[in-house]
Amino acid sequence: MTRGALFAAFALVLAAPQSARSQTSDAEYKARREQLSKELDAAQKALAEAKGQRAQLQARVESLIAQAMQERAQALLLTNEQTALQQLDALLSTSQDNLGAQRDRFATLSDAIASRSGATLVVLLRADSSQTQQNVQSAVVSVDSVAGQPRTYNAKASGALARGAVDQLFRAPIVPADHAVAVQITVDGRTLSGSTTVPTARQAVTYVQFVVRNGQVTSTTWTGQGSGPF
Repeated sequence: MTRGALFAAFALVLAAPQSARSQTSDAEYKARREQLSKELDAAQKALAEAKGQRAQLQARVESLIAQAMQERAQALLLTNEQTALQQLDALLSTSQDNLGAQRDRFATLSDAIASRSGATLVVLLRADSSQTQQNVQSAVVSVDSVAGQPRTYNAKASGALARGAVDQLFRAPIVPADHAVAVQITVDGRTLSGSTTVPTARQAVTYVQFVVRNGQVTSTTWTGQGSGPF
């Protein structure tokens, strides 16, 4: 999707009446998010259980090896060295097969978790001072009503923003779903705010860029694999 198409889509969202955001859409979003969260929790629980089983298996293997070595020493004393060596070799082969099966299970669980949490959200801030001088003093971003760490800007940092620099306010893995992103920016002692709802996809990086321009905050979004237009 081109940047012009993204701006056009965002303008249509702003033009839609407030009443179009029905309680049914909110319920569907919450249900979808809860379902994805439950799937992720289930996969993480299964991974934790597999780790516990692996630890128990390793302890059992070590105990069996120690027991087999003791039995081997006793067998040597009884001149039955060949039989003891064969038993030890069979035990080690069985243990190796079990550990290999556990390793394959871990790999499967890791892939399952990655497929459920392979989305990344990045929130950027820039200030357009092409027409009026504005001093950006601070900014704080929130995702799904959870606020991040506030950012403060000294005169040098604010000047860099005014000259076209872009600041990354947020970057983190996130559940693939629609997310509400909002920002509060202090400019020349006044608090400006902006918000948008952005869908995130698996195995993709979704960017939300807020721009301070002439006392207002606008936003654009795009999706990429780790980079995108500023």
